[in-house]
Order: sequence, then structure tokens, then C-alpha cells
Amino acid sequence: MIYYTYILKSRVKNRTYTGSTNDVKRRLEEHNRGKAQSSKTYKPYDIIHIEIFPTEQEAKQREVYLKTTSGRREIKKIIARRSG
Repeated sequence: MIYYTYILKSRVKNRTYTGSTNDVKRRLEEHNRGKAQSSKTYKPYDIIHIEIFPTEQEAKQREVYLKTTSGRREIKKIIARRSG
């Protein structure tokens, strides 16, 4: 099975959310329906970045890293590259 680490960006606030899953489409729908307690305040979201991993453990490790100070800096760079 393939696992993903994803970054969402709120359409209403300048906020991002980072998570991991084996089904990005389902997870985005859950976030946008308010099913995820930690992100429901800033819904709706758009996916701005996805990374693919062969194991759940690797996807989780990347998620944990992206939630650190260094990882948040990396997210800002990802967003800057995306904005062009």
C-alpha cells in the first residue's frame, strides 16, 4: 500500500495543516466536512503538496518532521515555490 504526507492550505485564513494517510481524497473530504477536530476551524482546505511513501511509518515520520520548526520553514518554502 502507498502512504502520503500532505499539506493543506485554508481558503479562509493563512493557515496550513499537515497530515498523513493512505487516501488523500477521503482525508481532504473529512477535513472539509469538519470531521477532523484539529483543522475544522479553518475549513475549507485545498491540497497544496503531497509526498508519496512506501510505508505508513515513513509518511508519519515526514508528517512529524513537517510539524517541527524546521519543517514549518520548509512548508513556507514549498508555498513560496508554488506561488512562483
